[in-house]
Amino acid sequence: MSRVDIAHLKQWVGNETSDVETLSVRHAHLMAATLGLGSAALAEGAPLPPLWHWIYFLSGSPPSELGRDGHPARGGFLPPVPLPNRMWAGGSVEFLAPLPLGASVEKRSQIVSVEHKQGRSGELVFVTVRHDVLHEGRTAISEHHDIVYKEPAPPGPRLSSPATPATPAAQHSRPFEPTSTTLFRYSALTFNGHRIHYDVDYCRDVEGYSNLVIHGPLHATLLAMYAGEIAGKPLRTFRYRGIQASVLGTVLTINAHVSGSDATVWTALPDGSVSMQADATFI
Repeated sequence: MSRVDIAHLKQWVGNETSDVETLSVRHAHLMAATLGLGSAALAEGAPLPPLWHWIYFLSGSPPSELGRDGHPARGGFLPPVPLPNRMWAGGSVEFLAPLPLGASVEKRSQIVSVEHKQGRSGELVFVTVRHDVLHEGRTAISEHHDIVYKEPAPPGPRLSSPATPATPAAQHSRPFEPTSTTLFRYSALTFNGHRIHYDVDYCRDVEGYSNLVIHGPLHATLLAMYAGEIAGKPLRTFRYRGIQASVLGTVLTINAHVSGSDATVWTALPDGSVSMQADATFI
């Protein structure tokens, strides 16, 4: 019998929240240091790199209001989904105008859907949240973020991997191997308390991963930046989907195939399978 009362969870559709933030230049410099990038161009008034808005609009709950996974306990802005594991599934982002560093901006968020599905590993609940980031009253970024809730995998090796989606031949590739320091810094920058990124015993004993998990939004950020770098143009849209988790100790290969005003980018694991794939268009 299902533990998911989808009719109850759907009552959260339409839930809204908002926040105002100053796009700190110092915080952008810390992000550049985390990724091993130069920060000279990240001065006040410079455009925020793609998806770096995820390191802003941070909120924190006291320890008494956290769940076992380190995230805020269920049932606030997000619905109280009873499935224990929560991860980024994917999303889409539309870049409508630059966000200048140092500016005061507003983020408005709304839950737009809650769906119950059956997957290979059991029950799944997908929650989609729309975020609009506004500068001087105009929408600069419009985003749909998909969160997936699921049952934990049993400890030990995975019996099978998800089917790898078809990808074009890579025209450009770059290795990226995050360290435990990379994961710590990115969690700190995003105030992400999810224990899968820093508590290896929790990863193995509770959620069934072999090691610390590399952040989904970190994958997406690397892909968005690489797409813009290879194309030499600012992004217009970016649609990304997580295929399978990657863990600490994995050398990722960031790949890109650009065709006209479109690009496909993906992170590949050492066996050639895909961890995250994205499609981008450019201005």
